[in-house]
Amino acid sequence: MRYRAVLFDVGGPLDMELAWEIAVDGAIASACGLEGIRVDPAMVEEASEAAVAAFAPDAYGHMIETLCAGDPATVERVSRRVRAMVGNLDVFQLRPDIDGLLRRLRGRDLRLGIVANQPQAARRRLVRAGIADFFDYQGLSGVTGFSKPDRRAFEMAAGALGVPSATCIMVGDRIDNDIAPAKALGMAAILFRGGRHRRQRPRCSAEEPDAVVTDVRELEEAIDALLG
Repeated sequence: MRYRAVLFDVGGPLDMELAWEIAVDGAIASACGLEGIRVDPAMVEEASEAAVAAFAPDAYGHMIETLCAGDPATVERVSRRVRAMVGNLDVFQLRPDIDGLLRRLRGRDLRLGIVANQPQAARRRLVRAGIADFFDYQGLSGVTGFSKPDRRAFEMAAGALGVPSATCIMVGDRIDNDIAPAKALGMAAILFRGGRHRRQRPRCSAEEPDAVVTDVRELEEAIDALLG
Protein backbone atom coordinates (compact mmCIF):
# COMPACT_ATOMS: atom_id res chain seq x y z
CA MET A 1 0.00 0.00 0.00
CA ARG A 2 1.29 3.45 -0.91
CA TYR A 3 0.21 5.71 1.93
CA ARG A 4 -0.19 9.32 0.89
CA ALA A 5 -1.55 11.09 3.98
CA VAL A 6 -1.30 11.03 7.77
CA LEU A 7 -4.25 12.19 9.87
CA PHE A 8 -3.83 13.30 13.48
CA ASP A 9 -6.13 13.68 16.44
CA VAL A 10 -5.30 16.82 18.42
CA GLY A 11 -5.69 15.68 22.02
CA GLY A 12 -3.04 13.04 22.72
CA PRO A 13 -0.72 13.00 19.71
CA LEU A 14 -0.33 16.79 19.35
CA ASP A 15 -1.57 18.22 22.65
CA MET A 16 -0.53 16.15 25.68
CA GLU A 17 -3.65 17.47 27.50
CA LEU A 18 -2.08 17.05 30.94
CA ALA A 19 -3.16 20.49 32.16
CA TRP A 20 -6.61 20.07 30.61
CA GLU A 21 -7.29 16.72 32.29
CA ILE A 22 -6.06 17.98 35.65
CA ALA A 23 -8.31 21.03 35.34
CA VAL A 24 -11.37 18.99 34.39
CA ASP A 25 -10.83 16.45 37.17
CA GLY A 26 -10.50 19.29 39.67
CA ALA A 27 -13.61 21.00 38.32
CA ILE A 28 -15.64 17.79 38.62
CA ALA A 29 -14.50 17.29 42.21
CA SER A 30 -15.26 20.91 43.11
CA ALA A 31 -18.68 20.85 41.43
CA CYS A 32 -19.57 17.65 43.25
CA GLY A 33 -18.43 19.24 46.52
CA LEU A 34 -20.93 22.06 46.02
CA GLU A 35 -23.61 19.38 46.01
CA GLY A 36 -22.32 17.97 49.29
CA ILE A 37 -20.74 15.00 47.53
CA ARG A 38 -17.30 14.35 49.00
CA VAL A 39 -14.93 13.36 46.19
CA ASP A 40 -11.22 12.60 46.55
CA PRO A 41 -8.65 12.03 43.76
CA ALA A 42 -8.93 8.25 44.05
CA MET A 43 -12.68 8.44 43.45
CA VAL A 44 -12.16 10.66 40.40
CA GLU A 45 -9.57 8.25 39.01
CA GLU A 46 -11.91 5.30 39.60
CA ALA A 47 -14.72 7.12 37.80
CA SER A 48 -12.35 7.89 34.93
CA GLU A 49 -11.32 4.25 34.60
CA ALA A 50 -15.00 3.21 34.60
CA ALA A 51 -15.77 5.67 31.79
CA VAL A 52 -12.89 4.36 29.68
CA ALA A 53 -13.83 0.72 30.34
CA ALA A 54 -17.41 1.49 29.28
CA PHE A 55 -16.22 3.12 26.04
CA ALA A 56 -18.33 6.12 27.01
CA PRO A 57 -18.51 8.62 24.13
CA ASP A 58 -18.45 11.44 26.69
CA ALA A 59 -15.97 10.31 29.33
CA TYR A 60 -16.47 13.41 31.48
CA GLY A 61 -20.24 13.06 31.43
CA HIS A 62 -19.93 9.40 32.42
CA MET A 63 -17.60 10.34 35.28
CA ILE A 64 -20.10 12.90 36.59
CA GLU A 65 -22.96 10.40 36.41
CA THR A 66 -20.91 7.87 38.36
CA LEU A 67 -19.90 10.32 41.07
CA CYS A 68 -23.44 11.68 41.37
CA ALA A 69 -24.93 8.17 41.58
CA GLY A 70 -26.87 8.82 38.39
CA ASP A 71 -29.32 11.34 39.87
CA PRO A 72 -30.44 13.37 36.79
CA ALA A 73 -30.94 16.71 38.56
CA THR A 74 -27.61 16.50 40.37
CA VAL A 75 -25.82 15.40 37.21
CA GLU A 76 -27.22 18.39 35.33
CA ARG A 77 -26.18 20.89 38.01
CA VAL A 78 -22.68 19.44 38.31
CA SER A 79 -22.26 19.31 34.53
CA ARG A 80 -23.34 22.94 34.24
CA ARG A 81 -20.84 24.01 36.89
CA VAL A 82 -18.02 22.06 35.24
CA ARG A 83 -18.75 23.72 31.90
CA ALA A 84 -18.65 27.11 33.58
CA MET A 85 -15.30 26.32 35.23
CA VAL A 86 -13.43 24.94 32.21
CA GLY A 87 -15.48 26.00 29.20
CA ASN A 88 -13.16 28.89 28.37
CA LEU A 89 -9.95 27.23 29.49
CA ASP A 90 -7.34 27.84 26.80
CA VAL A 91 -4.41 25.47 27.27
CA PHE A 92 -2.28 23.59 24.77
CA GLN A 93 0.78 21.54 25.70
CA LEU A 94 2.67 20.71 22.53
CA ARG A 95 4.06 17.21 22.66
CA PRO A 96 7.88 17.36 22.65
CA ASP A 97 9.41 16.71 19.22
CA ILE A 98 6.04 16.40 17.41
CA ASP A 99 6.76 19.57 15.42
CA GLY A 100 9.97 18.02 14.12
CA LEU A 101 8.12 14.89 13.05
CA LEU A 102 5.46 16.92 11.24
CA ARG A 103 8.20 18.80 9.38
CA ARG A 104 9.89 15.56 8.35
CA LEU A 105 6.61 14.03 7.17
CA ARG A 106 5.92 17.06 5.02
CA GLY A 107 9.41 16.70 3.61
CA ARG A 108 8.43 13.22 2.42
CA ASP A 109 5.58 14.67 0.32
CA LEU A 110 2.91 13.33 2.64
CA ARG A 111 -0.34 15.21 3.02
CA LEU A 112 -1.16 16.00 6.67
CA GLY A 113 -4.60 16.48 8.15
CA ILE A 114 -6.44 16.77 11.44
CA VAL A 115 -9.56 14.84 12.46
CA ALA A 116 -10.47 15.95 15.97
CA ASN A 117 -13.39 16.57 18.28
CA GLN A 118 -12.30 20.11 19.03
CA PRO A 119 -13.95 23.55 18.98
CA GLN A 120 -13.16 26.14 16.35
CA ALA A 121 -10.93 27.87 18.92
CA ALA A 122 -8.45 25.00 18.55
CA ARG A 123 -7.26 26.67 15.35
CA ARG A 124 -5.77 29.50 17.40
CA ARG A 125 -4.04 27.02 19.66
CA LEU A 126 -2.45 25.24 16.71
CA VAL A 127 -1.21 28.57 15.38
CA ARG A 128 0.12 29.57 18.78
CA ALA A 129 1.93 26.23 19.08
CA GLY A 130 3.58 26.85 15.71
CA ILE A 131 2.22 23.76 13.95
CA ALA A 132 -0.88 24.97 12.09
CA ASP A 133 0.92 25.46 8.78
CA PHE A 134 2.01 21.83 8.66
CA PHE A 135 -1.58 20.72 8.05
CA ASP A 136 -3.25 20.83 4.66
CA TYR A 137 -6.63 20.20 6.32
CA GLN A 138 -7.88 21.00 9.82
CA GLY A 139 -10.99 18.92 10.43
CA LEU A 140 -12.23 20.25 13.77
CA SER A 141 -15.72 19.10 14.74
CA GLY A 142 -16.58 22.66 15.77
CA VAL A 143 -16.02 23.66 12.14
CA THR A 144 -17.14 20.62 10.13
CA GLY A 145 -20.12 19.62 12.27
CA PHE A 146 -19.00 15.98 12.26
CA SER A 147 -17.70 14.43 15.49
CA LYS A 148 -15.75 11.21 15.73
CA PRO A 149 -16.48 8.34 15.54
CA ASP A 150 -18.74 9.48 12.68
CA ARG A 151 -17.12 8.05 9.55
CA ARG A 152 -17.95 11.23 7.65
CA ALA A 153 -15.33 13.10 9.69
CA PHE A 154 -12.65 10.79 8.25
CA GLU A 155 -14.11 10.67 4.76
CA MET A 156 -14.23 14.47 4.67
CA ALA A 157 -10.54 14.59 5.60
CA ALA A 158 -9.52 12.16 2.87
CA GLY A 159 -11.65 14.02 0.33
CA ALA A 160 -10.21 17.40 1.29
CA LEU A 161 -6.68 16.01 0.95
CA GLY A 162 -7.53 14.48 -2.42
CA VAL A 163 -6.57 10.93 -1.47
CA PRO A 164 -8.49 7.64 -1.08
CA SER A 165 -9.29 6.65 2.50
CA ALA A 166 -7.24 3.48 2.13
CA THR A 167 -4.09 5.56 1.57
CA CYS A 168 -4.40 7.36 4.93
CA ILE A 169 -2.76 6.62 8.27
CA MET A 170 -4.73 7.77 11.33
CA VAL A 171 -2.94 8.63 14.57
CA GLY A 172 -5.13 8.90 17.68
CA ASP A 173 -5.33 8.05 21.36
CA ARG A 174 -8.76 6.36 21.49
CA ILE A 175 -9.83 2.97 20.19
CA ASP A 176 -13.48 4.00 19.86
CA ASN A 177 -13.06 7.47 18.35
CA ASP A 178 -9.92 7.01 16.27
CA ILE A 179 -8.82 3.46 15.61
CA ALA A 180 -12.16 1.67 15.04
CA PRO A 181 -13.67 4.13 12.53
CA ALA A 182 -10.37 4.55 10.68
CA LYS A 183 -9.93 0.79 10.31
CA ALA A 184 -13.55 0.46 9.15
CA LEU A 185 -12.70 2.78 6.24
CA GLY A 186 -9.61 0.81 5.29
CA MET A 187 -7.13 3.23 6.81
CA ALA A 188 -4.05 2.18 8.74
CA ALA A 189 -4.28 3.24 12.39
CA ILE A 190 -1.68 3.97 15.05
CA LEU A 191 -2.73 4.14 18.69
CA PHE A 192 -0.84 6.80 20.64
CA ARG A 193 -1.29 5.42 24.14
CA GLY A 194 -1.46 8.01 26.91
CA GLY A 195 -3.71 10.26 28.93
CA ARG A 196 -7.15 9.34 30.18
CA HIS A 197 -7.69 6.57 27.64
CA ARG A 198 -4.30 4.92 28.05
CA ARG A 199 -5.87 1.68 29.32
CA GLN A 200 -8.51 1.41 26.61
CA ARG A 201 -8.19 -1.89 24.73
CA PRO A 202 -9.76 -3.21 21.50
CA ARG A 203 -13.08 -5.00 21.89
CA CYS A 204 -12.56 -7.14 18.79
CA SER A 205 -9.98 -7.89 16.12
CA ALA A 206 -11.45 -5.21 13.83
CA GLU A 207 -10.35 -2.56 16.36
CA GLU A 208 -6.74 -3.72 16.61
CA PRO A 209 -4.37 -0.86 15.69
CA ASP A 210 -1.54 -1.45 13.25
CA ALA A 211 0.87 -0.15 15.88
CA VAL A 212 0.84 1.11 19.47
CA VAL A 213 3.23 3.90 20.47
CA THR A 214 3.93 5.98 23.56
CA ASP A 215 6.22 8.74 22.28
CA VAL A 216 7.19 10.59 19.10
CA ARG A 217 10.21 8.41 18.39
CA GLU A 218 8.05 5.29 18.41
CA LEU A 219 5.43 7.07 16.31
CA GLU A 220 7.97 7.93 13.62
CA GLU A 221 9.22 4.37 13.60
CA ALA A 222 5.67 3.05 13.22
CA ILE A 223 4.94 5.43 10.33
CA ASP A 224 8.25 4.47 8.69
CA ALA A 225 7.29 0.78 8.95
CA LEU A 226 3.92 1.42 7.28
CA LEU A 227 5.53 3.48 4.55
CA GLY A 228 8.03 0.67 3.93
